[in-house]
Parts: sequence; structure tokens; C-alpha cells
Amino acid sequence: MPENDDKRVAHDALVDSVLRGKGRASADLRARAFHNTDVPPPLHGLIDKVATRANRVTDADFAAARQAGISDDQLFELVVCAAVGHSARLYDAGLAALAAAIEEAE
Repeated sequence: MPENDDKRVAHDALVDSVLRGKGRASADLRARAFHNTDVPPPLHGLIDKVATRANRVTDADFAAARQAGISDDQLFELVVCAAVGHSARLYDAGLAALAAAIEEAE
């Protein structure tokens, strides 16, 4: 797949904005949520659910994060980071599978 593909450019811009754009949550915490790694305990359950089984997220997950002092703005940003991170991993895996299939067919 060409690296300058319009879809890849748009995807990369989205990821860059989510990770490095202005926000209430720190860039480090946004990166942790995006990668679903080393997320602090008050947020780990929520972020992991968003990244791996979003249909299981509950109000209690948000309440636990709020009780730990995480603001609604920060929660919103971190949930978006987790969702975009998961989506990015699926996108990359799909592109890799497509490239492998094309290579195998040739």
C-alpha cells in the first residue's frame, strides 16, 4: 500500500491530533490510553474495556475514574484515545493482511 495514500494521510493526522493535540489529559496519559498499556489503576478498567470490549463499559467504570479525580473532559479524551488506538491497530492489521494477500497472489 502506498504510504502517501489519502486514507493513510487522514488516519495519521487523526492519530497525531489525538496524541499530540491540545487537551486536558497529559500527552503521556493519552499515549498510554491509545496503546492500552501502563494505564494507571483508576483508569485501567475503563480504558481496557473501551479498547477490547466496548459493549461492556458501564456507568460504574466512569464513576470509578471520576472518584480518582479524573475530570469529564479528561475522560472524554482518554476514551477517544483508547477507541482510536484500538481502531488504529485494527487498521494496521488489515493493511498488513491485505499486503500479504497481494504479495502471495503475485
